[in-house]
Amino acid sequence: MGAGSLNSANNHQSKCPDQRRTIRENLDRFIPNRSAMDFDYAHYMLTGGRKGKENPAASSPSKEAYRKQIAETLNMNRTRILAFKNKPPTPVELIPQSFYPSSVQQPKTTKPRRHISQSSERTLDAPDLLDDYYLNLLDWGSSNVLAIALGSTLYLWDASDGSTSELVTVEDEDGPVTSVSWAPDGRHISIGLNNSDVQLWDSTANRLLRTLKGGHTSRVGSLAWNNHILTTGGMDGKIINNDVRIRSHIVETYRGHRQEVCGLKWSASSQQLASGGNDNLIYIWDRSAAASNSPSQSQWLHRMENHTAAVKALAWCPFQGNLLASGGGGSDRCIKFWNTHTGACLNSVDTGSQVCALLWNKSERELLSSHGFTQNQLILWKYPSMVKMAELTGHTSRVLFMAQSPDGCTVASAAGDETLRFWNVFGIPEVAKPAPKAHPEPFAHFTRIR
Repeated sequence: MGAGSLNSANNHQSKCPDQRRTIRENLDRFIPNRSAMDFDYAHYMLTGGRKGKENPAASSPSKEAYRKQIAETLNMNRTRILAFKNKPPTPVELIPQSFYPSSVQQPKTTKPRRHISQSSERTLDAPDLLDDYYLNLLDWGSSNVLAIALGSTLYLWDASDGSTSELVTVEDEDGPVTSVSWAPDGRHISIGLNNSDVQLWDSTANRLLRTLKGGHTSRVGSLAWNNHILTTGGMDGKIINNDVRIRSHIVETYRGHRQEVCGLKWSASSQQLASGGNDNLIYIWDRSAAASNSPSQSQWLHRMENHTAAVKALAWCPFQGNLLASGGGGSDRCIKFWNTHTGACLNSVDTGSQVCALLWNKSERELLSSHGFTQNQLILWKYPSMVKMAELTGHTSRVLFMAQSPDGCTVASAAGDETLRFWNVFGIPEVAKPAPKAHPEPFAHFTRIR
């Protein structure tokens, strides 16, 4: 078959020499380029080129040397017979890229990996900071002012210029301060006290606006704002919604916890409230359901019992409205994730130490947790894989409180070692760019003639 078919192919090629030279060069790259093949050499190699090797006794040394010399002279030592087409030429651009707007001509680039500093950017002294897991003594307002309660005194630290001022020192019989929370406007601030009162202050005018009394019977350790509603949680287990605009400020009371309420967080939709307590329970309360009931009969939506220690750390996910993260105390050590629409536990991760606080990254799928014994560290997790991205160390006692700057990039942490540390853990704030046109036109930057 080989000799006969190749002879016929060779005869056909010899009959049409002009046709062979006129074949166009733009052939498919996966089709052999027959114009570059040497069928004569192929036929020789298949029929006569290997006779000497198949019958070595018939060829003398002088003939073999002569054959090698002829092969070198006639370039017959080639090993490649078949040839394939080269890569196609680069297409010609009908419209140069320089004529397109910058938003069109620049391809998408991969985001560079963010450097996470392992050490704090700044450290401040925080003397008399209470080493109490159940309190909430640190908050960062929308006006870029950090509030921290040290004993019976509330201090304000302005992040824009680094100045510190004292807002109030409460009386010994009323204090110490047990919780602090900025209102959404960044000007008004609420202060929970050990004597069960809650004070509202104007931080700009340094003036006490009003005192909420009669709601709780013991210290108020947690606060959370929802527009004009201030929610308070006390050691008595009660959760109270206070409308700060009216004289009779108590508008709803949530009853479920049997021990101190140490964590309160409203969802971004302002419809669901998550509460954690020293009874190891988490409750989800629905605002619309509470409004339809009497103030003393508000019923919880979900009750989560999976934690085995007190639950103080609560954080609503910024990119998924019904996702809640919670952290358990020393005998639990777990971060759990919840679907608050169904009440189901989606995942649980054992961190190895007491979880004191949780914060979500506002621009990336990341979660930051602060811990107690033994490492007293902050851990940055990648969500949802929960792979550790970084561990931030520096505190020598449990990191009880964390607060996030308004731009979402800097985190302040306060610990039982009486220090306040600032971490650039969530990156650098991005400068807002104007949105490009939906359909940019070529030559858009040229002046139109008509």
